Amino acid sequence: MAAGTNVSKLLSLILRHRPQDFGVVLDAQGWTPVDALLAVLAARGVALTRPELQVLVQGSDKQRFALSPDGRQIRANQGHSVQVKLGHQSADLPEILFHGTVARFLPSIRAAGLVRGRRHHVHLSASRQQATTVGGRRGAPVVVEVLAGRMRAEGHVFLLSPNGVWLAERVPPEYLLFPD
Repeated sequence: MAAGTNVSKLLSLILRHRPQDFGVVLDAQGWTPVDALLAVLAARGVALTRPELQVLVQGSDKQRFALSPDGRQIRANQGHSVQVKLGHQSADLPEILFHGTVARFLPSIRAAGLVRGRRHHVHLSASRQQATTVGGRRGAPVVVEVLAGRMRAEGHVFLLSPNGVWLAERVPPEYLLFPD
C-alpha cells in the first residue's frame, strides 16, 4: 500500500523529527492531539480519517506509533531526533541482542561502537531475523551481535519500547561481536 507507506513516512517526519515545521506541538512525552495532527495532514492535502489513522497505527508491522488509551493522542514509539522522554521501562534483557547494518558502516562501528547519532537511542533487535530485516533496508544486511547481558552487568541501561525494539544510549565496541 504505497499511500499508507507515504503517510507513515510523513507521520514519522512529523512525530519523530520535525514537528515544528508542520506546526505540531509535542508534549514532554512526545504526544500530540490526534485532531490537531489530522488537521495538519488535511491542510497538506492528506485526507486521513480517525479510523484510517487507527488502522494505520494498529496495522503497522513495526508499530512505530502509539495511540493513547482514549485514542485522543498519538506519538512515535522511538526514533526521535527531537527531545522527548518516552518513559519506556526496563525489562528482562536477553544475553545477546542484534543490530542490523550494512558493510560500509562496519569500520566506524568497529572503531566507535554503536552510537545514537541524532536519535535518542541505539536501536537493537531481540532476534537475528529482525536485525537482518532492519539492515536490509540499506542494502545487503550485516548483523552485529551485542553482548547485552555483559553490558547490563557492567552498569549499562537498556529499555524496551512498546513495539519490541531494545534501546541503549550507546554500545561500546568491546561489547560487539562481528561476523567473519
